[in-house]
Amino acid sequence: MKNRKYSAIVFDLGKVLIPFDYAPAINKLNQIEEGLGTKFIEFYKSNYHFHRDFESGKISEDKFVNKMLEVVDHKIDAETFKKYYADIFSLNEDVISLLPILKKDYKLFLLSNTDSIHQKYGWQKYEFLKYFDNLILSHEVGAVKPEEKIYRKVEEVSGFPSEKHFYIDDIEEYVDAAINLGWDAVQFVDYQKLVSDLKERNILK
Repeated sequence: MKNRKYSAIVFDLGKVLIPFDYAPAINKLNQIEEGLGTKFIEFYKSNYHFHRDFESGKISEDKFVNKMLEVVDHKIDAETFKKYYADIFSLNEDVISLLPILKKDYKLFLLSNTDSIHQKYGWQKYEFLKYFDNLILSHEVGAVKPEEKIYRKVEEVSGFPSEKHFYIDDIEEYVDAAINLGWDAVQFVDYQKLVSDLKERNILK
C-alpha cells in the first residue's frame, strides 16, 4: 500500500545508483605518459569550480574539453578524452533493484549534478533509467545542488507540493537543502540503511 504522505521519490545518481571512481581514467592517461593521469586529477580537484561551471551549463562542453586537453598536453584527442572521462561508473545493483518496486506506487525522479559528457558517454545507456518519470539534470537546468532552483525544477516537473517529495542523496549538504525547502530527505550511506529509512516511512513494507 502506498504511503499517501509522499507522491514522489527523488534519487540522486552518483554514488547512490552508480558509484564512480576516476582511477580507470587516471590509469589510462598514466599509461600514455607517466604522470599524465596524476596531472589531470590534480588539476581537476584543485579547479573543481571549473567542472562545477560545466555541470551547471555555464561553460560549454567544447570549452571544458579543450581546457582538459591542455592539461593533458594534447596527448589524446577530444573523443578519447570524453570516453576516458566518462568511463568511471559502476552499478549499485541493490539500490537499483528497489526502483521497480517503488515505481508501482510512486512517481520516480532523478536529480543529479552531472555534465553532458558523463551523461552521453557514461550513464545514459543504463537500463534502470526507464523507471524514472523524469530526469532533472544540472547542466540542463542551469543550476546545481544545493541551489534552490534545481529542487524547484523537480517540483515544477512533478506537479507535487514540496512536502510530497522524499529525497535520497549521499551528500549531507544536498539533503539539508532539500529539507530546508520542505522535502523529506535522507543521506544515503548504504543499501541497508536506505531500506531502513524507507520502511520507517512506510514507503517500503
